[in-house]
Amino acid sequence: MQIKSIQNEYENEIVDLILNIQQKEFNVPITLADQPDLLDIQNFYFKSGGTFLGAFIDGKLVGTIALVKFNPEAAAIRKMFVKKEFRGKEFQIAQQLLEQLIEYSKENGIKNLYLGTVSLLQAALRFYEKNSFATIPKEALPADFPLMKPDNVFCHLILNP
Repeated sequence: MQIKSIQNEYENEIVDLILNIQQKEFNVPITLADQPDLLDIQNFYFKSGGTFLGAFIDGKLVGTIALVKFNPEAAAIRKMFVKKEFRGKEFQIAQQLLEQLIEYSKENGIKNLYLGTVSLLQAALRFYEKNSFATIPKEALPADFPLMKPDNVFCHLILNP
């Protein structure tokens, strides 16, 4: 498996991977129109100091994770998705994506990572808890946190330098 920084040249694969998981697998009522960031990765993620990583197996995109830096010391994790057949302990793709994102965050002066997800995604919540994220109330999010409409569960991780 290879993890690398990806941008709009992978737009079709990114959209296909994420929308299939959101809509078909988990029935999350979200469309591409609700996620304009997917069609403008460079400006939405990289311009502010964030990143967008892709995991590849045999040249095929099997997982993504992204980071939106929304103030000098805080960022939001977004677009954490792994194809169903590549999830779990055997592949460790989600774990490796998260670890690489945390490393990037530390290298770039980010001290707080936040994320929003939906309560339906219990396995995702367990994964974040295992990785030392604490569930926090929506009111505890920074005022400049970029909210996504479907999110109803929020997590926070303080990064140690």
